[in-house]
Amino acid sequence: MSVTDIVLALFTFMLLAYAIYDEFIMGAKNGKTRLRVNLRRRNKLDSIIFIGLLAILLYNNIQANGTPLTNYLLIGLALVAFYLSFIRWPKLLFKPKGFYFANTFITYDRIRSMNLSEDGVLVFELEQKKLLIRVNELDDLEKIYKVMVENQ
Repeated sequence: MSVTDIVLALFTFMLLAYAIYDEFIMGAKNGKTRLRVNLRRRNKLDSIIFIGLLAILLYNNIQANGTPLTNYLLIGLALVAFYLSFIRWPKLLFKPKGFYFANTFITYDRIRSMNLSEDGVLVFELEQKKLLIRVNELDDLEKIYKVMVENQ
């Protein structure tokens, strides 16, 4: 096993571990999920470029008579990247004491203000930064509002 294969296996394992954490473990942490809201996907172009680069590496490895293990690892990495980019939805999970946004748990008491922009972007202002939350469906904004009012 070459260094390239070790690096490919490591990155594939790390992306797969992230996907499992995001899909199964995060929902079970910090209490029962009160509301789950799908967010807009971003950076599709970056994902397409990354998967395209993996396809180029796979083609070069096949042309250079590289090892089959490297081919399988490149295909596996491309499949996990495809799942994370195009099948999985980024989500906002509301729990009894806070919410998960971008895999970070934020307690409700950290929120200083909540605003809604004209284009449907929900802005939570925290102590030092602002969270811009772009929901997939505008009806979810009313559900978020109801959950936030219940926690006040």
